[in-house]
Amino acid sequence: MNTEILGIIVMFIVTLLLGLPLGKYIAKVYGNEKTWLDPFFEPIERFFYRLTGIEPTSQMTWKQHLIALLTINLVWFLLSMVILMNMGHLPLNPDGNPGMTADLAFNTSISFLVNCNLQHYSGESGVSYLGQIWLMFLQFVTAGVGMAAAVVIFKAFRDKTTTQLGNFYDFFVKSCTRILLPLSVLVATVFVFQGMPMTFEGKDSMVTMGGDTLEVSRGPVAAFVPIKHLGTNGGGFFGANSAHPLENPNYLTNMVEMIAQFIIPMAMIFAFGFFIRKRKFSWMMFGVMTIGFLLLVIPNIKMELAGNPAIAQMGIDTSMGAMEGKEVRIGAAASGFWSIVTTMISTGSVNSMHDSYMPLSGMNELIAMMVNAFYGGVGAGILNFFIFIILAVFISGLMVGRTPEFMGKKVEAREMKIAMIVALAHPFLILVGTALATAFPAQGASTLNNPGFHGFSEILYEYTSSAANNGSGFEGLGDNTIWWNISTGIVLLLGRFIPIIGPIAIAGLLAEKKFIPEGEGTLKTDTSTFGLMVFAVIAIIAALSFFPALALGPIAEYFSM
Repeated sequence: MNTEILGIIVMFIVTLLLGLPLGKYIAKVYGNEKTWLDPFFEPIERFFYRLTGIEPTSQMTWKQHLIALLTINLVWFLLSMVILMNMGHLPLNPDGNPGMTADLAFNTSISFLVNCNLQHYSGESGVSYLGQIWLMFLQFVTAGVGMAAAVVIFKAFRDKTTTQLGNFYDFFVKSCTRILLPLSVLVATVFVFQGMPMTFEGKDSMVTMGGDTLEVSRGPVAAFVPIKHLGTNGGGFFGANSAHPLENPNYLTNMVEMIAQFIIPMAMIFAFGFFIRKRKFSWMMFGVMTIGFLLLVIPNIKMELAGNPAIAQMGIDTSMGAMEGKEVRIGAAASGFWSIVTTMISTGSVNSMHDSYMPLSGMNELIAMMVNAFYGGVGAGILNFFIFIILAVFISGLMVGRTPEFMGKKVEAREMKIAMIVALAHPFLILVGTALATAFPAQGASTLNNPGFHGFSEILYEYTSSAANNGSGFEGLGDNTIWWNISTGIVLLLGRFIPIIGPIAIAGLLAEKKFIPEGEGTLKTDTSTFGLMVFAVIAIIAALSFFPALALGPIAEYFSM
């Protein structure tokens, strides 16, 4: 077996083996059960609660959860704008990087606020160390917000009938202190020992093998990168992201970064089953997501290993695969695997240039973000998948002539209206944004570096990445303009909060309803048959929404090669 393929299999198996116990631990944390980390973190949490005046045992309705979530995000946005626009006048700026323009600060603030981390700047020159620390803070708290939102769904289906769905601030603080922080410290320790920089000193002079002297940027990289992946954030400390040798020094760090970005989304699936005491249901979810993942990742690895036929026709050896835009120390297979993981779970970090991938590999990366429900980001993945479950329950109920039910609650008109709005909002944001950028080329398409089908794919990718809260890019696009900063900023906002507000509202409405015990005619939602139904709903919605756009971009590019 190819050693690169073996490494990929090992990464997936290790993630699964770690994800199961982590999922059980996460369920205990949110269920207020005792864990071995309680003696260390309880005093820290009590300090935060006393400082802020929060009463963690106070119960909230689903509406109160949303008010708290949106309010705290507004505060972070305002603080972020002030810091990013004034970095040139603030401390921790040894390289003298200037503050951002208003439109770039707007885009960056929203991007990191919504767990997307789309970057229209280069980290080395666009942000000071203080700015990097602030963005690192946002990577913690936005991941915590996503996880806290998912726990509202957990609570809604563990209790039979209730309006009391826990405390948002309690879920949020525990997400940061008991899950994200200890994992980040563990991963950061590995990175420091693998040579990743951890300093507040400025640029260092290095001599290349050719004898040239270069100024190389450094910084607190080893602290930044763990939460970048564990929180499925993806924002790079350096412009080249995880293709940069100081952000991803070797194959070991590449494996650790891969596992780090995969583990919490996978663990949250199992945590849901442990929390609501329906482990079989979580395995159904895992099965559907894994099938979708494999259908995208296997072709990508195969196509990137096969190499580019156009280059092979020039007499160039392509035995190492399609290596344009990839790092030799990582290889084509591991890069192809990463490209689907990072787009499917909405991390958005890159260890290679997605713009250089084979056309159909680029299509698979787009599909992963267009579906946006296979594993997904921390917390957000559960929320997105929940919408497709509701749609599948409703359709299945109509097929057998029964009122649709999910976990003992009737799914009625209100829930279906919200679910359809959420399901259609995602393609609406992507396709309308792409249409406007191509319809007004003086504003959008004028900054393309590539014409034709590939140029259209670059525009489509930018809005897809924004709507999916992913943050990766084809990067053949000059995106630091007022048009791109404002338009993607709006898509980022709506693409984040509509899929949070909708599922929480549905879960809250269902939680209030009378519980109906299972009977002989009750639809079983923890079976492989229902899993196939959910998969079919996802595939049909994605195909109907996005196939025409894909046909104009990567598919047309493939047939024109």
